[in-house]
Amino acid sequence: MDLYEFQAKDLFAAHGVPVLPGAVASTPEEAQAAAERIGGQVVVKAQV
Repeated sequence: MDLYEFQAKDLFAAHGVPVLPGAVASTPEEAQAAAERIGGQVVVKAQV
């Protein structure tokens, strides 16, 4: 089985497995806005 991360999250959620909220950001400002929407503590996962 070969799944992208977003596909795995959708599959897990469809079967009742808890998944954390996430967002995609291209700029520091977008990352800050996403963190504020999510609330609480957040982690940045940089993909280059």
